[in-house]
Amino acid sequence: MAVPLPAVDAPLRLRLLERYRFLDGHILRLLTWASLHWLRTNQQVVNALNVFPIPDGDTGTNMVLTMQSAWDEVSATTDPSVSVVAHALAHGALMGARGNSGVILSQLWRGFARSLDKQDAIDPSGLAEALAEARDTAYRGVVRPVEGTILTVSKDVAEAARLTIESGATSGLEVLEGVVQGAAESVARTPELLPVLKEAGVVDSGGKGLYFILEGMLRAAYRMPLTESLIDIKSLAALELSDLSESIEPGQDWEIVVDFRPHAPLDLPAFHRDLQGMGTSIQIAEGDGRYRMHIHVPDRTEFAPVEYLRGLGTIIEYRVENLMIQAGGPAPEAPLRLPSLTFDQVGVVAVSPGHGLSRLFASLGAAAIVEGGQTMNPSAQDICHAVEGLACERVIVLPNNRNIILTAQQAADLTGKRVHVLPTTTVPQGLAAMMPYDSQADLETLAADMERARSEVRSGELTTATRSVEIDGVAVREGQVIGMIDGRLVVAGDTLDEALLGLLQVGGASQAALVTAYIGRDLPSSIADQLMTRIREAYPSLEVEAYFGGQPHYPLLLSIE
Repeated sequence: MAVPLPAVDAPLRLRLLERYRFLDGHILRLLTWASLHWLRTNQQVVNALNVFPIPDGDTGTNMVLTMQSAWDEVSATTDPSVSVVAHALAHGALMGARGNSGVILSQLWRGFARSLDKQDAIDPSGLAEALAEARDTAYRGVVRPVEGTILTVSKDVAEAARLTIESGATSGLEVLEGVVQGAAESVARTPELLPVLKEAGVVDSGGKGLYFILEGMLRAAYRMPLTESLIDIKSLAALELSDLSESIEPGQDWEIVVDFRPHAPLDLPAFHRDLQGMGTSIQIAEGDGRYRMHIHVPDRTEFAPVEYLRGLGTIIEYRVENLMIQAGGPAPEAPLRLPSLTFDQVGVVAVSPGHGLSRLFASLGAAAIVEGGQTMNPSAQDICHAVEGLACERVIVLPNNRNIILTAQQAADLTGKRVHVLPTTTVPQGLAAMMPYDSQADLETLAADMERARSEVRSGELTTATRSVEIDGVAVREGQVIGMIDGRLVVAGDTLDEALLGLLQVGGASQAALVTAYIGRDLPSSIADQLMTRIREAYPSLEVEAYFGGQPHYPLLLSIE
């Protein structure tokens, strides 16, 4: 499939071929900066590439935060050698890696840096070799590599670089052109390699993120702007005020949503650029001649977008919310109390997406809590700090999310302590794993007991569909309530009540003894009480327990035992 490269006139390209004949630390620093900015510009494009229609579109966010950590490290060094800059890039990405995509990206940079050891600059062949080592390191870092993902794109990128060298490339620019072309074609092929992508009608999000990283480098070399993405204009129905919650990045202190009617047709690229100068998480919707704008901005600038839009048209209504308060949900009744451990005990670090869930983990013995979950994956450094903060030398980590397991494993490698990552993929699994916890036990024996406990529960999740799709034989309309059992989509309904009962039926509630519900941050207690009554009516012999979890996006998490 032919994918056009960004256009540049021939005389300029000739000058650039000479400029990029060798890549030194100054050039790699520029390319790193550019890759971050172009990825951030297209962050929402990557986030939107969900396989399941659930509010976990965080691949773009995870990759941006990973690259931001990498850039922070790179920008702190002034050494002109490509080796020093590459190792700074790799170390920053390693510490800031978030989610599976961020961890694999950090491994790519690790291999890239290893290939450039003690070199001041590299020629085109050296660049191709570094991309090959990046591929090999990333594949080695994954126990069961899956094709049709960012790994495949990294493999095709390395192959594209090799082919440019065989074709006689004499400039790093030619290699960069070849790998961008190769990445674009590879991303387009991912649905043919991974059936679930084809079924969902999307390409791989991690692979697309890697493509934007490489394309950003090429755009910087071509001296093209890095702030003009394809603007995603939604319908007003697709951008409801109640459905705008998402991950909160550093500096995102306020959420602003404004409905307005412009005095004149909007210049959308210029409009988007102006908003990018104010904040992040930009979304724009249009319908019936009016627009809705959503943005996150830093503290003390919360009214800047409103005043800006007032100059473009008539403000119909607006909403300003403090995200840092909103993210915490209801204030806990008392400070979170975590147990103190001694050197010879075994501690548990649990990742938790809500204050109520954190209190439950603490009550069961977890000695450290890392905030995070769907759409807000913690970094490897976050988990490493939690492990290092415990007095004990033996630690079990509960990721409690499928997309945090690789990050937790990477964090374990960053510490000198004996760390066992128990691969809990849901919060109910994590809480079940805590039941046999004994701080005095042998690490391996305890880990085996906790693994057995987590495998004895079925996990249910209820949320709102973010788009229409058919997966696993379940047809879903955007806005419906959908239910998943152990990560598999099993039901879609028009009401929470309907989806809940459908999920319990598929989940085998009629043969279960206990269902435990964890109430989400935004589900009113009166409705939660009604839903618990419906469960008891439908399953009279079933014991039903309910706790406030405080998790966002998911009104109910369920444990079926």
